Amino acid sequence: MLGRHTEAMAQMQLLKPPHLSAGDTIGIFTPSTPANVIFREKYLHGLEVLRRLGFGVVEGELTGRCSTEGYRSGSPRQRAREFMTLILDPEVKGLMATMGGSNSASMIPHLDFDAIRAHPKVICGYSDVTSLHLAILALAGVRTFYGPAVVPSFSEWPDVLEETRDSFLQAVWKHRSGRRELTPPKRWSNHFRDAKTDAWKTEARRFEDNPGWRSLRRGLARAPVVVANLETLVAAAGTPYFPALEGNILLIEELRVRYSFEERALRQLERIGVFDTITGLIVGNPEFLDPEGAPFSYEDLILEIVGADRPYPIITNFDCGHTHPMLTISEMTQVTFKAGEGFDGCVVVEEPMVDVP
Repeated sequence: MLGRHTEAMAQMQLLKPPHLSAGDTIGIFTPSTPANVIFREKYLHGLEVLRRLGFGVVEGELTGRCSTEGYRSGSPRQRAREFMTLILDPEVKGLMATMGGSNSASMIPHLDFDAIRAHPKVICGYSDVTSLHLAILALAGVRTFYGPAVVPSFSEWPDVLEETRDSFLQAVWKHRSGRRELTPPKRWSNHFRDAKTDAWKTEARRFEDNPGWRSLRRGLARAPVVVANLETLVAAAGTPYFPALEGNILLIEELRVRYSFEERALRQLERIGVFDTITGLIVGNPEFLDPEGAPFSYEDLILEIVGADRPYPIITNFDCGHTHPMLTISEMTQVTFKAGEGFDGCVVVEEPMVDVP
């Protein structure tokens, strides 16, 4: 199924899915890790939070019956069938992942991209769900949303963080016209609490003041943005769904940045020419940062590989990824991105992320 889409995908007009509204039903799918089973109480709380926001919730087949094969919820065909059933259900207006994992890409050969394009819907998730974002963007021509998932985001206790909630609702529902500036949340957190215990609801999340988005190279860019988990993006290299990055802004983020692995991943992008073709680079704030004894900073490593003399702006510490709160951004949305001095950067969404007839 992938091969017949490859030649035509460059000519496809990108579709925006219809916006969500109060009372709409969100279908929950589990593309990799069965977080709905492993973190059962936390997951159920996340569903209740979505309902409190005014959404209906329906679980996909695997998710609803708590299917698990250890590290994954089911076979690639089963996971793809769960996803496609929600796509084809006329009562379901949007889809949200329970969490990420490591192998969402296994679903791709079994997805019906013609049907996904014929029934465009809000599809939201992050991290390993990058595989699905890239495949749907390239092979169906539908914009998806790099944003919160049920267990890591909507299952916060006692409620989803207001900054995460507001950005999600603006992206999929309320931003109907004009420009919308994304601003750094006043606080951020990478506080780990073991969700296999009751710490996720008995231990209050610790926050730090957010200094803003750090500018590594000043400048201004205006272009569509591709948002991706770095590890998953690198794994997509050489596939029909690796994104067309020429002339676009690239936003990358990671759960765990070990300098040795980060150098390898960034160097791979450098070797295949990514940093020669993009018009701006945004790097998310990692949840866990491990210098592994290196005497230099994360920013130093980025500039060493990307190059400090690039003719485009670069910022780090961006709040779209594994830290909390999380901003929501649609793939290939037109943005203006500015980097100034120090912790001075802004991203302005120039169009609604959803179809608002």
